[in-house]
Amino acid sequence: MAGVIGWPVMHSRSPKIHNFWLARYGVTGTYVPLAIRAEGLPAALHALAALGFAGCNLTIPHKQAAVAIVDRIDPPARRIGAINCVVVAPDGSLDGYNYDGFGYIQSILEADSAWRADAGPIVVLGAGGGARAVLVSLVEEGAQEIRLVNRSPERAQALAREFGPPIEAVAWKERHAGLAGAAMLINTTSQGMAGQPALDLALDKLPVSALVSDIIYIPRETPLLAAARLRGNRSVNGLGMLLHQARPAFQAWFGVLPEVTAELRAMIDATI
Repeated sequence: MAGVIGWPVMHSRSPKIHNFWLARYGVTGTYVPLAIRAEGLPAALHALAALGFAGCNLTIPHKQAAVAIVDRIDPPARRIGAINCVVVAPDGSLDGYNYDGFGYIQSILEADSAWRADAGPIVVLGAGGGARAVLVSLVEEGAQEIRLVNRSPERAQALAREFGPPIEAVAWKERHAGLAGAAMLINTTSQGMAGQPALDLALDKLPVSALVSDIIYIPRETPLLAAARLRGNRSVNGLGMLLHQARPAFQAWFGVLPEVTAELRAMIDATI
């Protein structure tokens, strides 16, 4: 067994993704949603082994709190400061991983197999948990220049100091001009998500050759991606990140590295 722990959690697409793969690869098992409040997280994680779970995913609000609960954390997750996957070791101890960065990079490569992180300056909007995962993955992929823009400048500056080069904080008031010469633009904020205001960003300075990415997948096309498409920029939404981050977790629990197929994508897309 495996599952996803969150509060709330019933909106999660993870059960559909993993149960699809369990059936496709003929693995005997099941993946369930587990609605756990913040105060119940330590007990829930420590109960996984006794309940026969191979592990679990973590979603809001547990990704950061779980870092202090598991027994071991892999280096990328430690840099990110959050985990989204727990694997129960044979002795019952807990290993923590963060596959959000892996999922993000794979989603970009799926859209553009020739993409390279060092192809030019990358502008990243936001300084929250999503931004941390994206930034770590970009640095690991060899990005040479990352311009980090956040409405709260202190958070962007703190992240730039923590991670160091090639990340440089750019003032929010300079966000429009900061797009000049960029090879890629990434939105990691919630702006543009269903029920949220659109991102306040003019794309005039952004080269038409730049790839525009949004880690949001509800809606499929955010106002940012719609504006990018209309001016001729290639665009990638967050659905691929959701699907690809699940692959290494499934492999860790069930011993098979699954594929993101058109059938799976269509099934999840139909729920959005």
